[in-house]
Amino acid sequence: MTIRVLPNNLINQIAAGEVVERPSSVVKELVENAIDAGATSIEVTLVDGGKSLIIVTDNGKGMNAEELALAVERHATSKLPDDNLFNINFLGFRGEALPSIASVARMEITSRAQGSDGAYSIKVEGGKKSEVMPAAYSKGTRIEVRDLFYATPARLKFLKTSAAETLQAVDIVNRIAMANPHISFVFKDDNKVKINLQAEQGELFDARLKRLSEVMGRDFGQNSVLINAQRDNLSISGYVSLPTLNKANSLSQYLFVNNRPVRDKLLLGAVKAAYQDVLAAGRYPYLALFFDIAPADVDVNVHPAKAEVRFYDNNLVRGLLITAVRNALNQSANKTAQTLDLSELISENIPSFDEKKNVWDKIPAETFSLQEHTPYRPSVEEKTFSAPKSGYGFNNVLPELERKFSVKTENVENMDYGDIGPLGVAKAQFHDTYIISQNEDSIIIVDQHAAHERIVMERLKEALAKGGAQTQMLLIPEIVDLNPADKMRLIEAGEELKKLGLVVEEFGTTAVIVREIPALLKNCDVQKLVTDLAEEMSEWGKGFELAEKLHLICATIACHGSVRAGRRLNVEEMNRLLRDMERTPNTGQCNHGRPTYVELKIKDIAKLFDR
Repeated sequence: MTIRVLPNNLINQIAAGEVVERPSSVVKELVENAIDAGATSIEVTLVDGGKSLIIVTDNGKGMNAEELALAVERHATSKLPDDNLFNINFLGFRGEALPSIASVARMEITSRAQGSDGAYSIKVEGGKKSEVMPAAYSKGTRIEVRDLFYATPARLKFLKTSAAETLQAVDIVNRIAMANPHISFVFKDDNKVKINLQAEQGELFDARLKRLSEVMGRDFGQNSVLINAQRDNLSISGYVSLPTLNKANSLSQYLFVNNRPVRDKLLLGAVKAAYQDVLAAGRYPYLALFFDIAPADVDVNVHPAKAEVRFYDNNLVRGLLITAVRNALNQSANKTAQTLDLSELISENIPSFDEKKNVWDKIPAETFSLQEHTPYRPSVEEKTFSAPKSGYGFNNVLPELERKFSVKTENVENMDYGDIGPLGVAKAQFHDTYIISQNEDSIIIVDQHAAHERIVMERLKEALAKGGAQTQMLLIPEIVDLNPADKMRLIEAGEELKKLGLVVEEFGTTAVIVREIPALLKNCDVQKLVTDLAEEMSEWGKGFELAEKLHLICATIACHGSVRAGRRLNVEEMNRLLRDMERTPNTGQCNHGRPTYVELKIKDIAKLFDR
């Protein structure tokens, strides 16, 4: 068979197979063209998930008759003025989108250039274009794409339901909208408005945060920290969530390179490394990060859909990203995500108390007999609507309340705690687990185990950085039985564990002996600590680098050495824990990314009572 040149229409269809995968691909290309044209308002309309009709309208600079005829030609573009693929300053640059779309659908373009007396339109069906004709249009460009893939019906079989295709298109428009907060976006599907984002005003960072809050949710806007770092020709800006605001997948992690939405494993891996000490495995933070880099230092021409990029200096990008995220988290180290909706605490239907099961009937009869006068027992009506009076000895049942619900209160009014920080003064311990404290304008609930776990973790890391943790010799060494494989892993890691204060030696064929433990741990369960460490090491597999896993070992040791839930603390111990939290980095979350405290503002509590 002789070599021949393929017809232009077939060439366009081959390109369409790479560029136009589904309706959302069409939406992406057309919206990006509108942005490149300087539009400040873009509207997208779909019918049947984009299979039947896609309309993209903008108020950009538009095209005249000559430009309109060239726009549907293959590799015709205005975005490479110097023909340099390493100096790309637009979202589009190949000149493939319009001819590729037109080769597999029926497309009509109507446009009016700025300053022009009239508008023009052109139609292309299955790659066959009509003449440019005069048309009526006010400003900008309108592109209609009908019957997508009618010219290649086999592709229709691979499309999902209309609802699924609409969701894909909504995601594409939301991603583009995040990077362009000063542009209005409206998205309609079957006459239902799915997106209505008005252009944000003001400085870029403020406008960007408002737009991100609209797209990613109010919680992200309230519980994120600013990233703004620069080195050489690279700058990174945007927002990342506090560690306590996380989810089970990475779908809320958005990356943009020169305002182009991209997917990049290098960047996501760097984010994971930045969060390694403050977030549990399998949990992912929310983020939207924008990388501005010189066009010559990044190649965007490595993926047909321009969804991936290649950096000239990967180490520079990764290093700056990790540093920027860690610095931002450290500056907000003692903050925790405030996502609690107090309105959830209000029950719409207040339960009525049964006459035989109300609070008065729980008070022993002898309580009333302690009074000097004749015992008084309220009637049914008074039981239901009246509170017990202090003179009737109601406080006599408080010890029973403490025993049953583990409420611990102490008189702390006259105690001197020195400089009281933002976590306030401890007032009570509830259920032997939570510390209740108070500052000037809020009530704070602290999880004592999570808080102390973070404190121990940071002290271990600090000791490790200084050469090793202080140890405490056990009067009676602990012997821990393990399977041979787990025993060997611990013995091989002996030198690294010794730096953390855990001295483990071989003892027989199936056991190890623990002679010293970190001084921070004091009364921990040594058997369980060593067993858990061995199990974690077995999960890492054979190829792990122990140096990279030391933070996980620190976390395990810290967990076993922390104040446990269920341990009763006196008021001095509670206040000491609060002060330690205020002095320790990252105490807004425990080693697993869970919040260590929740703050309830008095003004928010007042709303619950309509005050």
